[in-house]
Amino acid sequence: MPAERIREHTVPVAAARRRRLRADQARQLADLLRHQVRTGGFPGGVLPLEGTIGDDYRVSRNTVRQALDLLRTEGLVERQPGVGTVVVSEKYPHGLDRLQGLAETLHEHGDVTNEVRTVGPVPAPAPAPVARRLGLADHADVLYIERLRRLNGLPLSLDLTYIPLDIGAGLLGCDLEHTDVFRLLETLTGQPLGTAEITLEAVNADVHSAAVLQAPRGAAVLMLERLTHLSDGRPVDLEFIRFRGDRITMSGLLHRSL
Repeated sequence: MPAERIREHTVPVAAARRRRLRADQARQLADLLRHQVRTGGFPGGVLPLEGTIGDDYRVSRNTVRQALDLLRTEGLVERQPGVGTVVVSEKYPHGLDRLQGLAETLHEHGDVTNEVRTVGPVPAPAPAPVARRLGLADHADVLYIERLRRLNGLPLSLDLTYIPLDIGAGLLGCDLEHTDVFRLLETLTGQPLGTAEITLEAVNADVHSAAVLQAPRGAAVLMLERLTHLSDGRPVDLEFIRFRGDRITMSGLLHRSL
Protein backbone atom coordinates (compact mmCIF):
# COMPACT_ATOMS: atom_id res chain seq x y z
CA MET A 1 0.00 0.00 0.00
CA PRO A 2 1.44 3.44 -0.93
CA ALA A 3 2.71 5.58 1.94
CA GLU A 4 0.04 8.21 1.23
CA ARG A 5 -2.76 5.63 1.63
CA ILE A 6 -1.22 4.36 4.86
CA ARG A 7 -1.18 7.88 6.29
CA GLU A 8 -4.82 8.39 5.24
CA HIS A 9 -5.84 5.38 7.33
CA THR A 10 -3.47 6.05 10.21
CA VAL A 11 -4.57 9.62 10.95
CA PRO A 12 -8.29 8.80 11.63
CA VAL A 13 -7.31 5.79 13.74
CA ALA A 14 -4.93 7.88 15.84
CA ALA A 15 -7.57 10.58 16.30
CA ALA A 16 -10.13 7.99 17.38
CA ARG A 17 -7.64 6.53 19.85
CA ARG A 18 -7.03 9.97 21.37
CA ARG A 19 -10.77 10.58 21.73
CA ARG A 20 -11.21 7.19 23.38
CA LEU A 21 -8.32 7.88 25.76
CA ARG A 22 -9.81 11.24 26.72
CA ALA A 23 -13.22 9.63 27.27
CA ASP A 24 -11.60 6.95 29.46
CA GLN A 25 -9.83 9.62 31.48
CA ALA A 26 -13.06 11.61 31.85
CA ARG A 27 -14.90 8.56 33.18
CA GLN A 28 -12.07 7.83 35.62
CA LEU A 29 -12.05 11.44 36.82
CA ALA A 30 -15.86 11.42 37.18
CA ASP A 31 -15.57 8.36 39.44
CA LEU A 32 -13.11 10.19 41.72
CA LEU A 33 -15.16 13.40 41.80
CA ARG A 34 -18.38 11.44 42.44
CA HIS A 35 -16.85 9.97 45.57
CA GLN A 36 -16.01 13.45 46.83
CA VAL A 37 -19.54 14.64 46.06
CA ARG A 38 -21.00 11.71 48.04
CA THR A 39 -18.73 12.22 51.04
CA GLY A 40 -19.03 16.00 51.29
CA GLY A 41 -15.51 16.58 50.02
CA PHE A 42 -16.29 20.01 48.52
CA PRO A 43 -16.75 22.74 51.17
CA GLY A 44 -19.99 24.63 50.64
CA GLY A 45 -20.96 22.22 47.89
CA VAL A 46 -18.91 24.13 45.30
CA LEU A 47 -16.38 22.29 43.13
CA PRO A 48 -12.98 23.86 42.36
CA LEU A 49 -12.40 25.65 39.06
CA GLU A 50 -11.83 23.44 36.02
CA GLY A 51 -8.18 24.49 35.84
CA THR A 52 -7.64 23.61 39.49
CA ILE A 53 -9.23 20.17 39.03
CA GLY A 54 -7.06 19.61 35.96
CA ASP A 55 -3.90 20.51 37.87
CA ASP A 56 -4.87 18.35 40.86
CA TYR A 57 -5.53 15.28 38.73
CA ARG A 58 -3.04 16.06 35.94
CA VAL A 59 -5.58 15.99 33.12
CA SER A 60 -6.54 18.46 30.42
CA ARG A 61 -9.32 21.00 30.81
CA ASN A 62 -11.30 19.20 28.09
CA THR A 63 -11.14 16.01 30.16
CA VAL A 64 -12.37 17.91 33.22
CA ARG A 65 -15.29 19.34 31.23
CA GLN A 66 -16.27 15.89 29.97
CA ALA A 67 -16.11 14.48 33.53
CA LEU A 68 -18.31 17.29 34.85
CA ASP A 69 -20.73 16.70 31.97
CA LEU A 70 -21.06 13.08 33.13
CA LEU A 71 -21.89 14.22 36.66
CA ARG A 72 -24.38 16.77 35.34
CA THR A 73 -26.10 14.03 33.33
CA GLU A 74 -26.42 12.02 36.54
CA GLY A 75 -28.04 15.02 38.23
CA LEU A 76 -25.32 15.36 40.86
CA VAL A 77 -24.00 18.79 39.92
CA GLU A 78 -24.98 21.75 37.81
CA ARG A 79 -23.33 24.88 36.46
CA GLN A 80 -24.46 28.14 38.08
CA PRO A 81 -23.43 31.47 36.49
CA GLY A 82 -21.15 33.46 38.74
CA VAL A 83 -20.72 30.55 41.13
CA GLY A 84 -19.30 27.62 39.21
CA THR A 85 -20.13 23.92 39.40
CA VAL A 86 -22.17 23.11 42.51
CA VAL A 87 -23.53 19.96 44.12
CA VAL A 88 -27.31 19.80 43.70
CA SER A 89 -28.20 16.24 44.69
CA GLU A 90 -27.17 14.50 47.90
CA LYS A 91 -26.86 10.73 48.03
CA TYR A 92 -27.53 8.99 51.32
CA PRO A 93 -25.45 6.04 52.56
CA HIS A 94 -27.14 2.68 53.15
CA GLY A 95 -24.86 0.24 54.97
CA LEU A 96 -24.76 -3.39 53.90
CA ASP A 97 -22.73 -4.67 56.85
CA ARG A 98 -25.51 -4.40 59.45
CA LEU A 99 -29.09 -5.68 59.49
CA GLN A 100 -31.18 -2.56 60.05
CA GLY A 101 -34.41 -1.00 58.93
CA LEU A 102 -34.29 2.07 56.71
CA ALA A 103 -35.20 4.51 59.49
CA GLU A 104 -32.43 3.02 61.66
CA THR A 105 -29.92 3.24 58.82
CA LEU A 106 -30.69 6.84 57.85
CA HIS A 107 -31.62 8.36 61.22
CA GLU A 108 -28.70 10.80 61.03
CA HIS A 109 -29.86 12.15 57.68
CA GLY A 110 -33.46 13.06 58.38
CA ASP A 111 -36.97 11.77 58.85
CA VAL A 112 -38.02 8.52 57.15
CA THR A 113 -41.77 8.22 56.63
CA ASN A 114 -43.85 5.42 55.12
CA GLU A 115 -46.86 5.68 52.87
CA VAL A 116 -48.64 2.34 53.20
CA ARG A 117 -50.10 1.73 49.75
CA THR A 118 -51.27 -1.85 50.26
CA VAL A 119 -51.50 -4.20 53.25
CA GLY A 120 -53.36 -7.47 53.59
CA PRO A 121 -53.21 -11.22 52.92
CA VAL A 122 -52.05 -12.26 49.48
CA PRO A 123 -55.03 -13.79 47.61
CA ALA A 124 -54.74 -17.54 48.22
CA PRO A 125 -52.75 -19.41 47.29
CA ALA A 126 -49.59 -17.41 47.87
CA PRO A 127 -47.10 -17.53 44.97
CA ALA A 128 -45.21 -20.81 45.35
CA PRO A 129 -41.74 -19.17 45.11
CA VAL A 130 -42.69 -16.78 47.94
CA ALA A 131 -44.03 -19.59 50.13
CA ARG A 132 -40.97 -21.74 49.55
CA ARG A 133 -38.52 -18.98 50.39
CA LEU A 134 -40.41 -18.28 53.61
CA GLY A 135 -40.26 -21.98 54.48
CA LEU A 136 -44.03 -22.42 54.11
CA ALA A 137 -46.28 -24.92 52.39
CA ASP A 138 -47.35 -23.94 48.89
CA HIS A 139 -50.86 -22.96 50.01
CA ALA A 140 -49.88 -21.12 53.19
CA ASP A 141 -51.25 -17.66 53.94
CA VAL A 142 -48.89 -14.72 53.47
CA LEU A 143 -49.21 -11.03 54.33
CA TYR A 144 -48.23 -8.52 51.64
CA ILE A 145 -47.22 -4.91 52.34
CA GLU A 146 -46.34 -2.23 49.79
CA ARG A 147 -44.85 0.98 51.14
CA LEU A 148 -43.41 4.12 49.61
CA ARG A 149 -40.51 5.24 51.80
CA ARG A 150 -39.61 8.93 51.86
CA LEU A 151 -36.60 10.68 53.34
CA ASN A 152 -37.25 14.30 54.29
CA GLY A 153 -40.32 14.19 52.06
CA LEU A 154 -38.53 12.94 48.92
CA PRO A 155 -39.40 9.50 47.46
CA LEU A 156 -36.54 7.13 48.21
CA SER A 157 -37.74 3.54 47.83
CA LEU A 158 -40.69 1.33 47.00
CA ASP A 159 -40.77 -1.69 49.32
CA LEU A 160 -42.70 -4.90 48.61
CA THR A 161 -42.75 -7.19 51.66
CA TYR A 162 -44.03 -10.74 52.23
CA ILE A 163 -44.45 -12.09 55.80
CA PRO A 164 -45.94 -15.40 57.05
CA LEU A 165 -49.50 -14.59 58.10
CA ASP A 166 -49.22 -16.24 61.52
CA ILE A 167 -46.77 -13.44 62.35
CA GLY A 168 -47.93 -10.81 59.87
CA ALA A 169 -51.49 -10.74 61.21
CA GLY A 170 -50.14 -8.91 64.24
CA LEU A 171 -48.84 -6.14 61.99
CA LEU A 172 -52.34 -5.21 60.82
CA GLY A 173 -52.95 -3.29 64.03
CA CYS A 174 -49.51 -1.68 64.18
CA ASP A 175 -48.29 1.76 63.12
CA LEU A 176 -46.68 0.85 59.78
CA GLU A 177 -46.43 4.51 58.77
CA HIS A 178 -43.92 5.50 61.45
CA THR A 179 -42.22 2.26 62.52
CA ASP A 180 -39.81 -0.05 60.70
CA VAL A 181 -41.20 -3.53 60.08
CA PHE A 182 -37.99 -5.00 61.51
CA ARG A 183 -38.64 -3.44 64.90
CA LEU A 184 -42.27 -4.61 64.86
CA LEU A 185 -41.29 -8.17 63.95
CA GLU A 186 -38.91 -8.35 66.89
CA THR A 187 -41.65 -7.10 69.22
CA LEU A 188 -44.27 -9.53 67.89
CA THR A 189 -42.02 -12.60 67.93
CA GLY A 190 -40.18 -11.79 71.15
CA GLN A 191 -36.82 -12.51 69.56
CA PRO A 192 -34.26 -10.48 67.59
CA LEU A 193 -33.65 -10.79 63.91
CA GLY A 194 -30.62 -12.85 63.04
CA THR A 195 -29.33 -12.92 59.48
CA ALA A 196 -30.39 -11.85 56.00
CA GLU A 197 -29.54 -13.00 52.51
CA ILE A 198 -29.28 -10.09 50.08
CA THR A 199 -28.97 -9.59 46.35
CA LEU A 200 -28.35 -6.15 44.83
CA GLU A 201 -28.76 -5.37 41.14
CA ALA A 202 -29.81 -2.58 38.81
CA VAL A 203 -33.18 -2.93 37.09
CA ASN A 204 -35.26 -0.65 34.91
CA ALA A 205 -38.18 1.05 36.63
CA ASP A 206 -41.53 -0.26 35.38
CA VAL A 207 -44.42 2.15 34.79
CA HIS A 208 -45.84 1.67 38.29
CA SER A 209 -42.52 1.98 40.14
CA ALA A 210 -41.45 5.01 38.11
CA ALA A 211 -44.71 6.82 38.84
CA VAL A 212 -44.60 6.09 42.57
CA LEU A 213 -40.92 7.02 42.91
CA GLN A 214 -41.36 10.07 40.66
CA ALA A 215 -38.54 8.79 38.46
CA PRO A 216 -38.35 8.72 34.65
CA ARG A 217 -39.94 5.63 33.16
CA GLY A 218 -37.25 3.08 32.38
CA ALA A 219 -34.72 4.77 34.66
CA ALA A 220 -32.29 2.46 36.42
CA VAL A 221 -33.16 1.76 40.06
CA LEU A 222 -31.28 -0.27 42.65
CA MET A 223 -33.16 -3.45 43.49
CA LEU A 224 -32.33 -4.94 46.89
CA GLU A 225 -33.79 -8.40 47.40
CA ARG A 226 -33.57 -9.43 51.05
CA LEU A 227 -34.70 -12.55 52.92
CA THR A 228 -34.47 -11.97 56.67
CA HIS A 229 -34.44 -14.67 59.34
CA LEU A 230 -35.22 -14.58 63.05
CA SER A 231 -32.41 -15.46 65.43
CA ASP A 232 -33.73 -19.04 65.54
CA GLY A 233 -33.24 -19.30 61.77
CA ARG A 234 -36.87 -19.03 60.67
CA PRO A 235 -37.37 -16.99 57.44
CA VAL A 236 -39.74 -14.19 58.38
CA ASP A 237 -39.49 -11.32 55.88
CA LEU A 238 -39.00 -11.42 52.09
CA GLU A 239 -38.53 -7.98 50.56
CA PHE A 240 -38.05 -6.51 47.11
CA ILE A 241 -36.90 -2.90 47.57
CA ARG A 242 -36.51 -0.52 44.64
CA PHE A 243 -34.29 2.44 45.54
CA ARG A 244 -33.88 5.59 43.48
CA GLY A 245 -30.26 5.23 42.45
CA ASP A 246 -29.74 8.99 42.34
CA ARG A 247 -30.52 9.32 46.05
CA ILE A 248 -28.74 6.45 47.74
CA THR A 249 -25.43 4.60 47.82
CA MET A 250 -24.71 1.12 49.15
CA SER A 251 -21.58 0.44 51.17
CA GLY A 252 -20.15 -2.12 53.53
CA LEU A 253 -17.01 -3.29 55.29
CA LEU A 254 -15.76 -6.64 54.03
CA HIS A 255 -13.21 -8.92 55.69
CA ARG A 256 -11.06 -11.37 53.77
CA SER A 257 -11.06 -14.88 55.23
CA LEU A 258 -8.07 -17.05 54.41
